[in-house]
Amino acid sequence: MKITHHPAADSLMSCSAGSMPEAFAAVMASHISVCETCRRDLALMEMIGVALFDELLPTHLDHPAPVMELRRREADGDVPSVSSANVSGGDVPEPLVPVIGRYLDDIAWKRVAPGVSIHDIALSPAAKGDLRLIKVAPGKTLPLHGHKGSELTLVLRGSCRDDLGHYRAGDMSDLGEDVDHQPVADPVEGCICLVATRHKLRFKSILARLIQPVTGM
Repeated sequence: MKITHHPAADSLMSCSAGSMPEAFAAVMASHISVCETCRRDLALMEMIGVALFDELLPTHLDHPAPVMELRRREADGDVPSVSSANVSGGDVPEPLVPVIGRYLDDIAWKRVAPGVSIHDIALSPAAKGDLRLIKVAPGKTLPLHGHKGSELTLVLRGSCRDDLGHYRAGDMSDLGEDVDHQPVADPVEGCICLVATRHKLRFKSILARLIQPVTGM
């Protein structure tokens, strides 16, 4: 798998610091599981973070520190590391296997428009944003849209393209709210993507806005 599109540096830094929202962390972990470059960059950022942490003066706590407990569990092997390679045995990235299974073809898709199906992935009750799989038929063009907040997309199968580039399996699109785009699925394979958004998409067409309550996008 040749990966040419990676997350922005600030997204990797947020992941390293553990401050990334749940939906976005799921997409990032899935990308890192198949991308050696980002695993290496993330490991470097974590090393820098540990070095900076070690320079801090100790402070008395009157209760256990949850971050330190997490680090202890990681050291003991109780918490899976996002820096490990994908070993799922199927075509679903390892971090997603517990919630959607190992194979994309076994997913129960919901058709929301001609050539477009989705599968919503449940988040914890307190989490904000949305995490879903989107399956687009070969050659299908999604409506032009922007975002209120950021959008993180990982291609899992096939490919798609927009004005910003051509994204193949393993590639990530890391977009801010200042970007409008209109993805087009590969004319032969179509595409399946994992998408995290902070808010609902801002569609430009009246028709897309009318059916938005039905699609949930």
